[in-house]
Amino acid sequence: MQTFKNILAAIGLICISGLFIFSMQKAPSDETIGKEEPIVNDYNVYALEMPEGLNFAGEIMPVENPDIYERMDRELLVNTYWQSNGLLLFKRAQKYFPIIEPILKKNGIPDDFKYLAVIESGLVPTAISPARASGVWQIMPATGRENGLEVNSNVDERYNVEMATEVACKYLKKAKDQLGSWTLAAAAYNAGNAGISRRLEEQGVSNYYDLLLGEETGRYVFRIVALKEILNNPSKYGFNFSKSDLYKYIPTYKVEVDTAVTDFSKFAKRFGINYKILKIHNPWLREGHLNNKSRKLYSIEIPKEGYYNVQP
Repeated sequence: MQTFKNILAAIGLICISGLFIFSMQKAPSDETIGKEEPIVNDYNVYALEMPEGLNFAGEIMPVENPDIYERMDRELLVNTYWQSNGLLLFKRAQKYFPIIEPILKKNGIPDDFKYLAVIESGLVPTAISPARASGVWQIMPATGRENGLEVNSNVDERYNVEMATEVACKYLKKAKDQLGSWTLAAAAYNAGNAGISRRLEEQGVSNYYDLLLGEETGRYVFRIVALKEILNNPSKYGFNFSKSDLYKYIPTYKVEVDTAVTDFSKFAKRFGINYKILKIHNPWLREGHLNNKSRKLYSIEIPKEGYYNVQP
């Protein structure tokens, strides 16, 4: 009986051990990023060294503070070892950063804020939260309307990456002017300008890292900085891929429409695409038609020829 129990225990140990064996590529050097690597069984879990000079928009994170160190360590670990999500972020960044980056630059917003979009939506343009925040920047309906976006069942411009990025820039500029730092502006994107201002006053501090905040806002900037660090150093954190693995940014041209469109399926075929592809590039068109009773001028994105194989 005891021998049988020992055998069962050994089998259980083998099964449990098997759960932790994964297939990964060898970590490449800087010279081999972008080249194919053979896949080997060599998975290990390591503690991570705290990077030097961590900052958000040039504002230093005080990791010498034990509390700050632990909070940053947590976000680095969670996001490093959530490998499937990490790889998807690398892939999507290649597709959406070229749209977001020039708009941030044009508006004088630090480039680091593109990582805020990463943690808000995972760079999924059709993302929607339980609170009805939508799009890459997770904009609430009222915030969208207050900043000039059309938000209704027919057209919802929060799903337009370019237009939503412009709104995010406007919000962040106002937050920076009111709160005094880009780090606090980032926190305010999650908790609101009034919410952050009230907590600063109540607690008698002037810095995000000195604030006692709820779970979500308390992790918010740390998550942004963790994703910034990881996405800029894939090999260091064990992410292996070639350039061909990343999602492609599809060039488009704009077609202007100032009338109603009764059938977007027929509209799409005029440009050699189908309704699905039209919606992929224009998720802000929420229905299969455009009402446009006000004769507003809309710009509809059409992918350039040769990127999709569309059956007639």
